[in-house]
Amino acid sequence: MKKAISGARIFDGESLLEGRALVFSSAGIEAIFSARHIPDECEIIPADGRILAPGLIDLQVNGGGGLLFNNAPDLDGLRTICAAQIRSGVTALLPTLITDRPDVVRAAVEAGKAAWEAGIPGYLGLHLEGPHLSLARKGTHDPALIRPMEAEDCDFLVENAGSFGVGLLTIAPENVTRQQVARLSKAGYIVSLGHTDAACVVAREYRFAGATMATHLFNAMSPLSHREPGMVGAVLGDGGFSCGLIADGYHVDSVAMGIALRAKAGPGKIFLVSDAMSVTGTDLQSFELNGRTIYRKDGRLTLADGTLAGADTDLLTCVKNVRDMLGLPLEEALRMASLYPAEAVGARSKGRLKPGADADFVLLSQDLALAASYIAGERVFSAD
Repeated sequence: MKKAISGARIFDGESLLEGRALVFSSAGIEAIFSARHIPDECEIIPADGRILAPGLIDLQVNGGGGLLFNNAPDLDGLRTICAAQIRSGVTALLPTLITDRPDVVRAAVEAGKAAWEAGIPGYLGLHLEGPHLSLARKGTHDPALIRPMEAEDCDFLVENAGSFGVGLLTIAPENVTRQQVARLSKAGYIVSLGHTDAACVVAREYRFAGATMATHLFNAMSPLSHREPGMVGAVLGDGGFSCGLIADGYHVDSVAMGIALRAKAGPGKIFLVSDAMSVTGTDLQSFELNGRTIYRKDGRLTLADGTLAGADTDLLTCVKNVRDMLGLPLEEALRMASLYPAEAVGARSKGRLKPGADADFVLLSQDLALAASYIAGERVFSAD
């Protein structure tokens, strides 16, 4: 059945539209009409002046609802994580597995296959962040589990490419060869450089080999300096890279965020990620990762030594932060959490409210509180 949302300010991914109605069904977006010309067969849903925008897309979600994907790499774990993120306005996400043992990686891939086949609402694919990273930039990743990519690791990934939805891999040049990157990219993976101390020239060599993304800009990567631009310089100066940014107010200073946004060469874009952990949507004050305790205090998640360990935030809060902290127009803040991540992973049917696009969208109050979320034309969350 066709439905129409009327009485909203519609952000279609490009512009804010007034006096229009969005017509949709489970098959996708049909059209945006003048509110006076809604087809008679539509069920009309009043929006009461709210903002209607594309659903948020989070490409780095470690957990939610009390579960960390590493601790629950199965179908039920993915259901719980996706459901928790939907309640914060995310309509498509990549549950993220942090560096772990080979058997956990394989279990995660099998869970991803099952989730893809089951059509779990919100599930878009998997982000495998490690274990092939740099010890020098390990962050919270367990150094005992970081290792080079072996032939059997690469073979396993290639054999399973496309079977679990979008596949995003965070790797470091220190532990993965350019030939392996080329093979993985050819197989259909999005290869992202992260947790690396690579020099700028090395990062660009890996971009030419097939890497198209960088993981959580500034964090766990070689910094920009005037004689060695590092990974940060490569990402900002090379339009072939897109990159995630954790805008929780702790991972990156607002001054650095503003400089990065002004400096980024296109067509690659900076998009928002939450890097959310298991505490999202809960009152939990601590949890376990690879046998180590992560503590929650004052909006931060850290190991006992103070090392940041993911983020205590959600993607909608990051949208508010870049709008308020950086003074970005609302339209650009929303694009950073919908259109730009969709483009980064080639999800062409998401991130815009255009005819033929997926009917994934959110209704927001004027102060950006979530009122409702829709996936495939069905309401999956309501604050009422």
